[in-house]
This record gives sequence, structure tokens and C-alpha cells, in this order.
Amino acid sequence: MAAKRQLTPELLTLVAGRFKALAEPARLLILNALRQGDASVTEIIEETGLGQANVSKHLQMLHALGFVSRRRDGLRMVYGLADPDVFKLCDIVCGRIELEHTARKKVLSGR
Repeated sequence: MAAKRQLTPELLTLVAGRFKALAEPARLLILNALRQGDASVTEIIEETGLGQANVSKHLQMLHALGFVSRRRDGLRMVYGLADPDVFKLCDIVCGRIELEHTARKKVLSGR
């Protein structure tokens, strides 16, 4: 078992900033699009249905926080997941949502 990290106020502020970034559905949509592989802004727009300015704004934040990487490919910028482990967080939350949903169904059905 790994040693527990000391959660200083400064570290908690950084963690909260990361969670705040992930609290925006459009950013999760972009990350999910990049789960399939690297993509240009145009490809991300096509995949997500979001507008160009919106995608660019969210990509800038995701890059600044280290969620996505970027590289130049000729005249276009290509984005990718900096660390696919971000989806471990999504899997934990999705698992919890499924458990809660199952429990609610049981209560409502009288079981």
C-alpha cells in the first residue's frame, strides 16, 4: 500500500483546480474524443459538435493543466491525451453512479 501524501493547502488548491477543469462537460467531451487518438482542432470540432472558439478555449485550459499534449503538424496543431489515466477518475465516478442507480431502482421496486 502506498504511503499517504500530505495534503497541504497548496496541494489541495492545485487538486481542486484539476477537478474544476473536469467539472465542465465540454472538456470531458473533448477528452473523450481524444481517447480515440490524436486529433486536430477541426477533427475535435467534428467529433464533439462544439464550436471552434469553444474547443480552442477548452483545449488551452486542458493543455495548461497538463491533461492534453499538443504538437505542430505543418500548419495545424494536433492534440492528444497527455495521460490517459484521467479516465480512471471517470471510471471511478461512473462506477459510483451505477451503484447508486442500482440501489435507487431496488428501493423504488420495493426489493
